[in-house]
Amino acid sequence: MLKRTALLLLLGLGLLRPHAAQEPPADWVDPDTGHRVLRLSSEPGSSTLYFHQNTYSPAGDKLIFASPSGIAGIDLAGLGRKPVQAEIIVPGGRAIAVAYKSREVYFTRAGANRAVFAANLDTREIREVKNVQGTVINCDETISGMTVNQEDPFGKTPRPAPRTILPQAQRMFPGKKLEDLTPEQRFAAQKEDGLAARLANPACQAFVFTNLKSGTQQTVGYQYAWLNHLQFSPTDPNFLLYCHEGTWHEVDRIWTIRSDGSGQRLMHKRTMDMEIAGHEFWSYDGKTIWFDLQTPRSERFWLAGLNLASGQEIRYQLERDWWSIHFNISRDSKLFAGDGGDPTQVAFAKDGMWINLFRPQPDGTLQRERLVNMLKHNYVTSKGGVEPNVSITPDAKWIVFTGNIFGPRHVFAVEIAKTK
Repeated sequence: MLKRTALLLLLGLGLLRPHAAQEPPADWVDPDTGHRVLRLSSEPGSSTLYFHQNTYSPAGDKLIFASPSGIAGIDLAGLGRKPVQAEIIVPGGRAIAVAYKSREVYFTRAGANRAVFAANLDTREIREVKNVQGTVINCDETISGMTVNQEDPFGKTPRPAPRTILPQAQRMFPGKKLEDLTPEQRFAAQKEDGLAARLANPACQAFVFTNLKSGTQQTVGYQYAWLNHLQFSPTDPNFLLYCHEGTWHEVDRIWTIRSDGSGQRLMHKRTMDMEIAGHEFWSYDGKTIWFDLQTPRSERFWLAGLNLASGQEIRYQLERDWWSIHFNISRDSKLFAGDGGDPTQVAFAKDGMWINLFRPQPDGTLQRERLVNMLKHNYVTSKGGVEPNVSITPDAKWIVFTGNIFGPRHVFAVEIAKTK
């Protein structure tokens, strides 16, 4: 208790600065929010997986994350009651995701010539996954998916006319000269110019779905677009969520397709110029696709969802400072988490650097609670930063995230219940 009190005093006085040489604390209470934070990783340079990749065992008792030594695992049963002990499950492994049904983590290895392996989370026994093509595997572990650059051999996908893509500063800030923009606005426009470069005359791409038992393949879903962000449904083994990558206000982003090529359709249609929808992800029950929606970009913010059965769209309005680079959802769909963002991000928030908890309310609004102050965190990946990539533990008691608030990257967990 004395150690924690001393740490709180140092934090309050601002004596613990980012990029300091000392090891980050293992356990503290955020002085601005009153929530307890644990450091889960022991190695600097550790990080959570990308926000939509499954990192929890089916039973919800184990978490995996990336570390310099390989794939690390944490037993969640005693989290907060016992000292955290991360163990290396796969030395040198690069995690793809934890399987939804079996107690295995799929992974690759450097120098393994695109081979994919699976390791048992308990025994650590490793097997090579036969016939796999790509690194996206469906929920019952029977199909893999990948994209290829390939023209439609059936001639049913005509090439679109080349587009003229205006400079993004002009699109994003109409009527303003470059010198009128803030440094944050100029940085954002330059980033979007890079993404927009492939949109003027895109290549034709398609999906290759491979049966992991027989090795048979189907190439389907030809589109003149940059196909990316592939996510199989957590419950339907033949249903894939994907995106048209690029500058969000220039693309119709969120799409689905079935592994036989049917059901290829746009999931959210733009209703105005500069509207954006993106960073899509599944609910754990596979019934809803959630995404970041802005109508238009950088002005009105929503956490939106599409119910697949009814076709009804759900919208929770967000204040500017509530917006997050990534959102995520609890297994029971009762809580959302967000990882915030610095002033260079799309919301240009002035006070947006927080790990956030969102609780849906009966009146259709969200109640927001700030859990961790991320003011000392570097979000900008092109400048040595890292995105926090939040997830909610299966028991809905902790939010796990990556942070560099003390210097090197580490994996942390913040307790949802406030410390008494």
